[in-house]
Amino acid sequence: MHQAIEAKEGVEIKAENQTLATVTLQNFFRLYNKLSGMTGTAMTEAAEFNQIYDLGVVPIPTNRPMVRMDQPDLVYRTASAKFDSVVEDVVERHATGQPVLIGTTSVEKSEHLSNELKKNGVPHEVLNAKNHEREAAIVAQAGRKGAVTVATNMAGRGTDIMLGGNPEFMASAQLAQKGLSAVDDPDAYEAAWPEALASAQEAVQAEHDEVIGLGGLYVLATERHESRRIDNQLRGRSGRQGDPGESQFYLSLEDDLMRLFKADMVDSFLRRFNVPDDVPIEAKMVTNAIRSAQSQVESQNFEIRKDVLKYDDVLNRQRLVIYGERKRVLHGEDIEDQIRSFIDDTVNSYVSQATAEGYPEDWDFEQLWTALEQLYPVSVTVEQVEEDSGGGRAGISSDFLAEVLVDDAQAAYGRREAELGEDVTRELERKVILTVLDRKWREHLYEMDYLRDGIGLRAMAQRDPLVEYQREGFDLFTAMMDGIKEETVGYAFNVEVEVKPQVAPEVAEQIEVLSDASESEAGAAIAAAVSAGATQSQEAQESPTIEAAGLGPSRPEHMEYSAPDESGGIMHGEMDADEDGIVEVDPNASRAERRRAERSNRKNASKKKKKRR
Repeated sequence: MHQAIEAKEGVEIKAENQTLATVTLQNFFRLYNKLSGMTGTAMTEAAEFNQIYDLGVVPIPTNRPMVRMDQPDLVYRTASAKFDSVVEDVVERHATGQPVLIGTTSVEKSEHLSNELKKNGVPHEVLNAKNHEREAAIVAQAGRKGAVTVATNMAGRGTDIMLGGNPEFMASAQLAQKGLSAVDDPDAYEAAWPEALASAQEAVQAEHDEVIGLGGLYVLATERHESRRIDNQLRGRSGRQGDPGESQFYLSLEDDLMRLFKADMVDSFLRRFNVPDDVPIEAKMVTNAIRSAQSQVESQNFEIRKDVLKYDDVLNRQRLVIYGERKRVLHGEDIEDQIRSFIDDTVNSYVSQATAEGYPEDWDFEQLWTALEQLYPVSVTVEQVEEDSGGGRAGISSDFLAEVLVDDAQAAYGRREAELGEDVTRELERKVILTVLDRKWREHLYEMDYLRDGIGLRAMAQRDPLVEYQREGFDLFTAMMDGIKEETVGYAFNVEVEVKPQVAPEVAEQIEVLSDASESEAGAAIAAAVSAGATQSQEAQESPTIEAAGLGPSRPEHMEYSAPDESGGIMHGEMDADEDGIVEVDPNASRAERRRAERSNRKNASKKKKKRR
């Protein structure tokens, strides 16, 4: 769809994004040997923790008795009546000086409520994504006397609203007013900090006692979330560490959650009995019904997550196999035997496909030899195979043909290793397997995504989509593994290898610095530096650096870069793959800078000339 829109608008059509790796959160957590966690809202999800992770949930009693009062929900017929009642309640609480925290479900609703509070002359702070710079300051002051804070999705913020304010923040603000900064003048800031902190703690303690006398923090929520955990997170901002507090939820029949569960029937009931819009429904039965609705939504979401996990378990078993192979290569294990087994399997596969049907006289040996010659340099001929069989072409069996060709391929690989050298061959094997494995895995993920998108239609044919996904996913995985073996063998035999000697980084850096000196001074020094690095270079040969076409990362067609400019700032630029990268030499630059620019230009020009050849 995205590419179709680009084509319609006549702009550059970009390639589709390709998934390099994917894993669900559940299977990611399962990679750990041990799992544990701590949260204040896990009891509502205890069943999911048990089924998915085999973890039990243990409730720990509070350190101090919880004295917060959780009021029954107030349900209004319309959203406008609900917000009018919310504003009225906030005005009354603010007049007494009790701090108020208002929770909303979206930024739009928080801004709407903020406008209503402004109309009623209530000073307040808004805590949402638009004020992230001042978020710490807003939270630090949310527990002070007379504070009103409108927040969006407080769950997961890790906020601890302290009654009376945060003494450390207040001390920092006092020092900032005096012009002291921890960055500009750290010594003076450190010297003044203890006195400022003590003064702030004394002021906070006095205000803390006053706020407790007013009833503590009042949490007012304007809507229920689909998850009870989020509601409990918001409610838990009040009544912490034994402090008093109060919470109240204001709801309406127009809320998203209420629409899901027959709110129209309740609305018609209220209309029939002429219940005014500003009269709420307040009853334990209503609160319990809402909790039941939340439980149903949570169960539906859990089933969705469990269904996703069932499908990902199929891919996860394949993922463990592939990543296990990558780990063996990355850890430097000897994979020569694996490469040779790939050769055996690939040649056997070619032979079995060519000899699957008919008699030996009907087999197409020419086509088989053509395919094998593209894989490795075949040294045995059909006539030699017929002669070795002792009975002509009719005496050739599939097993005998496979045995002869496997021996020939193994001998060819031995000659390849003797030509390149053992160290280079081992390094080539590692690069080949990693490159082919990663590319095939990316293609396999694309195929599995495509399969997953349409597998649900199998239910219309009275088939279990999950079973079909498992079966076809296994077929795709088997085909991928066969492709990995075949491509690995082809690269190992046919790729052109260029071995580059390694130079120790310290020696290269020293040569770069010395090259800016005069030629007479630098000649002997560079020779000495190279001689000093001979031992390191000899050690580096044990792990040679090789380059081969198709094994490295693809060259980007377009590059964006940043670099320091003449004034010490940062300049940004772009370069296409066909540009030569020649930079203009500033005549006013220093001699060393001009030499570096000229060397860079010569190097880029040389690369461009080689590319043309």
